[in-house]
Amino acid sequence: MTKGGPAMWPLLILSVLALSTIIERSVFWIQFLLKERKIVNRVLEMAAHNWDAAPKVARENNKHPMGSFLYGPLRLINPDPEVFHLALESSADDELALMKRGDKVLEAVIALSPLLGLLGTVLGLITSLGDIQISDLGTSSTTGVTLGIGEALISTATGLIVAIISLTFYRLFQSLWSNQVRVFRKAGSELEVIYRQRWSDSNGDPSVLSANTPSKFTETFDE
Repeated sequence: MTKGGPAMWPLLILSVLALSTIIERSVFWIQFLLKERKIVNRVLEMAAHNWDAAPKVARENNKHPMGSFLYGPLRLINPDPEVFHLALESSADDELALMKRGDKVLEAVIALSPLLGLLGTVLGLITSLGDIQISDLGTSSTTGVTLGIGEALISTATGLIVAIISLTFYRLFQSLWSNQVRVFRKAGSELEVIYRQRWSDSNGDPSVLSANTPSKFTETFDE
């Protein structure tokens, strides 16, 4: 920290922010992926066989983004299919936006770390070269200057390391999020197909269907 100069302190703060965000997002994604398929299969299976019980199953898992997404339209009482579709889209947008939490922190760290490292190097070079004179070139008087330049580059290297690590995890989280867009779309489409079939079978009034009347659509979600 001493050799790297004053720029090392903001780099330390950025590295702590990046590390805490990476740990929090990693735990989130591990827990999310472990439970996702089970929740989707349970809700879709229940919707296909006992529609009235499906909202309860989704509500029991509404702390999970997928459960909260499916519960959004299911909590409506006999909505029009178009309203059901809009509720699905709105719920998906809300949950997918929440799942990107922390991205802005990593973006800021990726952008600022190399710049702060470069600033630290420039300040170090200014300090190292400030007292050198033309007559000192080629003599032992420049030994300290060479050492100072080497120490000035520490901040640049630190900034690059912080940015590279942050960028690696940022891309990983973006990849996981992009895949979830497809998963949300597939799960939502299957739930909407079940609802539209029931709506069609009931001639526009799903309330006339028995809660235990199974739907012809029984395919479960499989990643």
